[in-house]
Parts: sequence; C-alpha cells; structure tokens
Amino acid sequence: MGSQVGKPVPADHLAEQTKVPRRYLTRVLQDLGAAGLVRSRPGPGGGYELCVPTDTLTILDVVNTVAPVERIRKCPLGLKSHTDLCPLHTELDRVYAATEEAFRGVTIDDLVNSTNPILPLCES
Repeated sequence: MGSQVGKPVPADHLAEQTKVPRRYLTRVLQDLGAAGLVRSRPGPGGGYELCVPTDTLTILDVVNTVAPVERIRKCPLGLKSHTDLCPLHTELDRVYAATEEAFRGVTIDDLVNSTNPILPLCES
C-alpha cells in the first residue's frame, strides 16, 4: 500500500503479493483500519489504502497496532522480592526499548524508497 498511495489495493492482491494468509491479513487490515492507519473502499476498484502519509507513518505505528512490543515493567515471574527488575529483565527491557526506538526511526516512505532491490514483504 505504501508504494501505491491513493490507489486502493484489494486484500486478495495484498495476500498474494505478501504470502500472508488471507484470513490473517484481513484481521491485520481491520486492526489497522480501527487505528485509523488504513481505510477500506468497497466495491469494484476498491480495496485498502493508507490514511497516513508514508513519510510520517513508522514501522512502530504499524507494529504497535498489530502486535506491540511488550516492555518489561515488573518481574514477569511475579517474584515478590524483585521490587525492581533483575539484571536479566533489565537487559531484555533495554533491548525492547532499543527495538521500539529503531522502529520509530523508520518510516514507510524510507522502506518504499530504499535502494535495496528486494521489496519488503513481497515476492519479487
């Protein structure tokens, strides 16, 4: 969708191109629609299109809509003596924070306009 701004892309085409099962893709598109990132256009010539400019829509926006990065705020084991995170969970949370920051720094426009000949999520 990011490479076809303003043109609705049918879900069947997206599923075929990305090799994502249609049923799962439909759920993802519904989540993206509920978040206001995409809209659907019914009828002939319809499909899904982005609602947010590709130069501001980030990977983090999409990830947080579909499957947010889960930060570690308290001991996942529920250990009462761990009033703070232990060294392992502190390090894991630091990595999750770095992942969020990396995703926040890449827009859909960056992906679409990459000089890499391999298209993200698509069979060439």
